[in-house]
This record gives sequence, structure tokens and C-alpha cells, in this order.
Amino acid sequence: MKAWGQRLTVADYGLVAGFLLLCAFLAVLSPTFLTASNVLNVARQVAVNALLAAGQTFVILTAGIDLSVGSTLALAGAVTAGTMVHHGIAAGLLAGLATGLLVGALNGLVATRLGIPDFIVTLAMLSAARGLTLIYTNGLPIGDLPPAFLAIGGGYLGPIPLPVVLMLLVYLLAHLVLRSTVFGRYVYAVGGNRKAAAYAGIPVRRVRVAAYLISGFLAALAGIVLTSRLATADPQAGAGYELDAIAAVVLGGTSLFGGEGQVLKTLLGALILGVLGNGMNLLNVSPFYQEVVKGVVILLAVTLGNLRELRRLLSSGEAG
Repeated sequence: MKAWGQRLTVADYGLVAGFLLLCAFLAVLSPTFLTASNVLNVARQVAVNALLAAGQTFVILTAGIDLSVGSTLALAGAVTAGTMVHHGIAAGLLAGLATGLLVGALNGLVATRLGIPDFIVTLAMLSAARGLTLIYTNGLPIGDLPPAFLAIGGGYLGPIPLPVVLMLLVYLLAHLVLRSTVFGRYVYAVGGNRKAAAYAGIPVRRVRVAAYLISGFLAALAGIVLTSRLATADPQAGAGYELDAIAAVVLGGTSLFGGEGQVLKTLLGALILGVLGNGMNLLNVSPFYQEVVKGVVILLAVTLGNLRELRRLLSSGEAG
């Protein structure tokens, strides 16, 4: 496990350089890419996946995985919209965020108390939450939302879209929590070695549950932002988003084995995916090919991550 206050490495600079090269390459191929309107559009689109990825980072740092974030996004968005229509904006927001916390609590408690692997627990929740969303909405979108609520996804703070402001605040807070708090140190310790963390007196179960609570809360927040941006709660929203969130975390260099990574680099991973998708759209690349490219990028990122982990184990004498 690296120190929880990790410094930038050569690989980190390579990630930044790769992002800048990607932007430069797309700017050459498409004059539209670097226009102010497109840059703000990319940032707004990235915000939803970035919020999901921020919560996913906490879970993966504890050596877990949360496959339910896409369905949690849809369920929280539907609950927010449904409650808001009948009881107002404040009640809708509270209900939506509470839904995310409930899903996160269930994921964490089942995984830690029953000893079921995180992958299985959250895979089951992916299906259950999606089913609950369809039941709650009768399979139909919920619209006619208050104009004030729509400002969350479509409004601006000065020239900056509100979803982007919200995303940056979340990442700043997440960075401070992981870097400067006891809980942050516990997250890295649990992901690095759960048995050693338990022997050191760290409440491993509570830390893991807290990570899932954060993931569920941020998935609900992403659902609120997306619902506001689309002006409707779509019961099919968020399908496949869990893969994009995990991809952003992996691209940012966080180890799938836990205990190593930085949330700010997850943001960079989300930006890379967002820029790549936007660039391919501008270049009229078929959506079918876009999925292939995304899969190759994820595979390469995981492969490089595994190579880094292997080198770390070999250098520390832990391998074999």
C-alpha cells in the first residue's frame, strides 16, 4: 500500500500528457472541439459519470466494487421526481439522496455482515434497484418537474455549468477526506490489507460500509443532476453507467486490488473518457465502433494497472 498522501509519479504525468495529447489531436481533426460551447458541453456531460466515479473510488480503494451505481442513479432520480411532483423540491431532493444512502447501506451491510463477495452483492442490487425503479414508475418517465429544479442540471454559476461546479466541489471534498482525515487513512489501510488493518484496531467493517454509503449518496446525486438536465426521470437512465464509472477509476490509476489511488486522478480519468466520446461524436464515428474503442481503452488501462501492481509486489518482495 502506498502512503495515503501520495505524490505524483512519472505515470501520473504520463496520464496528464496523454490527456493533453488527446485534446490536441482532436482539436486538429475537428475545429469545433475547442470552442467554448463544446468544452462546456463536455464538462457538463462528464459531471454525471465523474460523480459516480468519485464514489466508486472510495469503494475500490477498500478493495471492493460497486456495480449498482447505474441502477441507484435511476432509482434515486425516479424517487426524486416522483416525490417532488407531489411534495415539492426539498422533499424530492431529500428522498432521492436518502434512497442512495439506503442502497449504499444495504450493499455495505450485506457484504460485510454476511460475508458475500462485493461483486455478487452489488450485481444483485444492480438488478433489484432497476426493478424497483420500473415498479415505482410503471416503466414510464416522470416529467412536469418544477423549473427551479431544472436549474440544477441546466443552470450556470457565472459562465460555469452548475453540474460542473457541483462536480468540482465533490472532488475537492473527497480529496480532502482521503488526504487529510483519519477516515481517509483507514480507507487506504483497509484496501491495502484488511487483516492487518483489523489487527491494528481499524474498524474494517464500518469503513467498508461507509465507502458504500458514499458511493450510494454520490450515485443519487448524479441521478438528481441527470434528471434535472433531462427534465425527466427515465426508468432506463444509467444503464451501463457502472462500467463507465469503473473505467474512469481505473484510467485514473486506482488499483482494483485496493489501497492505491487518488480521487483527483479519477476525475482525470472521467475527463479522458468524456473527451474521447465527444471527439468521436464530432468525427461522426459510429456508436458501434465507439463501444469497441472504449473497451480497448479500459482493457489497456487495467493491463497497465496490473503491470504496475506486479512491479510493486516484485519490488517489495510480496510476489510468489
